Amino acid sequence: MRASTFRRLMNLWPPFLFNSIRVQHVSDDWSELTVVLRLRPWNRNYVRTQFGGNLFAMTDPFWMLLAMHQLGKDYFVWDKAGSIDFVSPGREDVYAHFRLTPAMVDDLRTAAAGGDKVLRWFDVDVVTRSGEVVARVRKQLYVRLKPEARAASQDVEQARAA
Repeated sequence: MRASTFRRLMNLWPPFLFNSIRVQHVSDDWSELTVVLRLRPWNRNYVRTQFGGNLFAMTDPFWMLLAMHQLGKDYFVWDKAGSIDFVSPGREDVYAHFRLTPAMVDDLRTAAAGGDKVLRWFDVDVVTRSGEVVARVRKQLYVRLKPEARAASQDVEQARAA
């Protein structure tokens, strides 16, 4: 799927659409993504700040999705765990910018090359337009080379050894 199509579809996905969460940008190579959570009367909490569930929801799928697209179809990629630290009240629109560098992707590929499961933590800050940190979110990804890709990799290694 093209990144621009993905962005449009995510913006129509009901959990994002009805909570004023919008994907603003996805790079064509799936290495960067920016999402915004608009503060609206219907998504404020009791004290009129950003609802914590929405702060987590705006960041929830993106490390996994970026990794899936960067690694390709030969890998299982799942969210394994997550946590959020609320730093300050969100009294305005907030943003999260994800960047999955080539070095991060290479590290995942190298660690998963033998077929073992790989668990890696990824962090993103949720910030205001001026850069004030509202929340820090951590997500742990599970990455593993699929069995058919492991078999193909072993066949290549055996051919090299012969």
